[in-house]
Amino acid sequence: MSQPTDAPPSRIPWPPILYLVAVALGILAGVLLPSPWFGSPLADILFAAGWLMVIAALAMDIAALRALRRAGTTILPTRTSAHLVTGGPYAFSRNPIYLGNTMLVIGIGLITGNPWFFLFAILAAFATQKLAVEPEERHLAQRFGKHYRDYQKRARRWF
Repeated sequence: MSQPTDAPPSRIPWPPILYLVAVALGILAGVLLPSPWFGSPLADILFAAGWLMVIAALAMDIAALRALRRAGTTILPTRTSAHLVTGGPYAFSRNPIYLGNTMLVIGIGLITGNPWFFLFAILAAFATQKLAVEPEERHLAQRFGKHYRDYQKRARRWF
């Protein structure tokens, strides 16, 4: 049974919940089950790389949110999309906000020297794929038809 084109892709805003849970679990696992980390100078390089990744993730998130706002469509995953956005970071990733959120969790792991964040970032990305990305893709394909299918051929799902 197909859903009407004005129906939202989801009733629950899964992505922010999933990534917040990933950060919380990374902290909890790091406290309860501390893992070894690299010594200097590699730890220092990874710390700097983590900050660069966090900055890149935030820049990507902000650019994606601005692109959605400029297009006059929703930023909420629980609302119906008014317009198909294919510019800005959406030109190379169909899900730049989720990609940015995954990068943010990995960056936190590099900064804190806590490898648990890597595991939970991957799990959050997988859960986001199943609970948000796939329903959103069905919604966009139904709503925008050939325009969306053409866009899928030009831009990758994640990166």
